[in-house]
Amino acid sequence: MSQNRARTVFLLAHTGRPAAIRSAELVVKGLLRSDIGVRVLEYEAADLPLPPEVQLVKEATPQCLEGCELLIVLGGDGTLLRGAEFARASGVPMLGVNLGSVGFLAEAERDDLDKVVDRVVTKAYEVEERMTVDVVVHRNGDIVHTDWALNEAAVQKAGAEKLLEVVLEIDGRPVTGFGCDGIVLSTPTGSTAYAFSAGGPVVWPEVEALLMVPISAHALFAKPLVTSPNSVLAVELLPHIPPGVLWCDGRRTFELPPGARVEVRRGAVPVRLARLHHASFTDRLVAKFALPVSGWRGAPH
Repeated sequence: MSQNRARTVFLLAHTGRPAAIRSAELVVKGLLRSDIGVRVLEYEAADLPLPPEVQLVKEATPQCLEGCELLIVLGGDGTLLRGAEFARASGVPMLGVNLGSVGFLAEAERDDLDKVVDRVVTKAYEVEERMTVDVVVHRNGDIVHTDWALNEAAVQKAGAEKLLEVVLEIDGRPVTGFGCDGIVLSTPTGSTAYAFSAGGPVVWPEVEALLMVPISAHALFAKPLVTSPNSVLAVELLPHIPPGVLWCDGRRTFELPPGARVEVRRGAVPVRLARLHHASFTDRLVAKFALPVSGWRGAPH
C-alpha cells in the first residue's frame, strides 16, 4: 500500500475529461514504478483505471493530504482552483498540469507528463508562495461571512435587470462611487483571470499588490487601481439596491444583502506552487495568449 512507501503524492483530476483519465493513468504508473505512493479520492478513483496499490481516501478534507509531498492536479483552471483549496488548507505544494485552454496556474502541459513524473521522482522542483486575499463581509457592523481567494473576490449584481450601486474605499478613505456590473478585487495571480477580462492590468506574480477593477462601470472615473499589498480594499453596497453576490475564485458564493460591506486584505495563508523550471512570466504570458512577437531582435550585444 502507498502509505508504507517513503514518499507519497496526492493526485487530483478532472475525471470528466478523457484526457485527464489517460493522464492520471500515466502519472500513477510512473510514480509507482519509482516506489512513490499515490493517494486519490475514492469517488474520483471510480472513473480512473488505477492499480490496487493506489491508496483511496473517502472524504475530501485537508487531512487527506497528511504525509503527502506534493499535490498533482490534472485539469483546467477550475480543477486547478479546486486543487488550490486543498493546497492552502494543507500547506502541501500544488503542481498543476493544464488540460484546459489557458491554465496560468499550471506548471506543465499534457505533453510534458513524462517530464513531470521524472521531476517529481528526482525532486527537481522548487516551491514558491502565491499571495492570497482574505475576505470579510459586514452588515450593520456584524461579520456575516468570511472567505478567501487565490485569484479574486468579485462583488457582482445578482440579476441582469439593474446595476449594482457601490462606493469604493481604500485604507479607510472613500475613493468613488458608481453603478456597475461588479468589482473585481484581485491578487497578482488573478490579474490574468477575471480581472484581465474586466480590463485590468497584467501584474507579474512576484509583484506584491492588490487590484481593484470595475466591471462595466457607468462613470467617468472607473479605472483599475493597484494598491499596496498592505492596503485594505472595501466595496460598500448602497442600502436601497437589490442584493448582490460575492464570488471567490468563481467557486464559492455568498448573497450580499443591501448595505453589505465587503473588505479584502492580504491573506494570512499563501498557496504554495511547485515549479519545474525557471521560465520567465513574460514567456509564459506570450505562450498562453499566443502574443505576436515576430520581428523581435532583442537587445544589442
